Amino acid sequence: MEPSESRSKDDLILGIESSCDETAAAIVAGGRRILSSVVASQVEIHRKYGGVVPELASREHLRRIVPVVREAVEQAGVGLPDVDAIAVTQGPGLIGSLLVGVTYGKVLAMALGKPLIAVNHLEGHVHAVILEAQAAGRSVTLPAVCLIVSGGHTILYYVRAESENGVVRFSYSRLGGTRDDAAGEAYDKVARMLGLGYPGGPIIDRLAVHGNPKGVRFAEPKMKGNPFDFSFSGIKTAVLYQVRRSPELQEEIKVREEALARGERSADALRALSKPATLDMVASFQSAVVDNLVNRTVAAAEQAAVTTVLVSGGVAANSELRKTFEAEGKRRRIEVHFPSRALSTDNAAMIAAAGYPRYLAKEFEESTLNAEASLPLA
Repeated sequence: MEPSESRSKDDLILGIESSCDETAAAIVAGGRRILSSVVASQVEIHRKYGGVVPELASREHLRRIVPVVREAVEQAGVGLPDVDAIAVTQGPGLIGSLLVGVTYGKVLAMALGKPLIAVNHLEGHVHAVILEAQAAGRSVTLPAVCLIVSGGHTILYYVRAESENGVVRFSYSRLGGTRDDAAGEAYDKVARMLGLGYPGGPIIDRLAVHGNPKGVRFAEPKMKGNPFDFSFSGIKTAVLYQVRRSPELQEEIKVREEALARGERSADALRALSKPATLDMVASFQSAVVDNLVNRTVAAAEQAAVTTVLVSGGVAANSELRKTFEAEGKRRRIEVHFPSRALSTDNAAMIAAAGYPRYLAKEFEESTLNAEASLPLA
């Protein structure tokens, strides 16, 4: 079925997202029209550590959440009293970061006398795809298989939607997931090994086009048990062994790290400091990860007998992943939907959109709502 709501399209949901290192707020009308979406990134703060530092992240959320919400409301051209409900990410994520958003959302809801809606961050990523498709006037046929792939998650879900009294209810079944690193985490770790900086995904994506994706052979993970599980630790370890075996590569990495310390972190600058063998390794690593993601997702869709695949999460912004999914989807007659790059990464518009069906169903929370770092979707 195609998800749709029969209620007024003017209901305004304020979404708040603080699950990791982005402080975000958005106003979405009728579950499908983005009036504003503000994201305050912490990349510069965490860059020198090569990854997110939880304590620093939560402190920065505390500093930014009030101005971010204020800016989202102002951009939407409404006032806080005009908001019909507040949707907040309950989990999963970093507990300190989540608590900032949940606490602020609860206080705001109580102060305004508005309903409070708890949203699973992963469900938000599913709705990022549906939100953008609907805003563009396109339909997303459900049931579907959804791949959520980011720095913290690599999971496959079977997504259903059923209409009951004019309200669409979504349900999810977990089909598989990573047994070790998330795909985005593997990108970050490999980029750090090779002296390419943080975050690793965007820079590897930009450099990969200059290398040979078949220049280095990475063995495809053989999964016992669930064929729809993923593993990226083997590919990451293979890169580590390549680095350890090559003194020349280690010297090259040192030169790049010195350039990063000087602030020279553009793709062009790093490419100039990378030999063909390094670019081949980067391209081959990306090709191995992308093939793993696409092949298992398509296989899951075929086994589930669905013709729709949704791909969301930060790694969904990867150009090679998009190109490969689109080509494979066309070949297999599977419709593949991505959100825009802005809605692929963590944002609050997806939280507001995911909260809208719960608003229509009056699934509201009490002031006792608490954050859950390991909140499951299914």
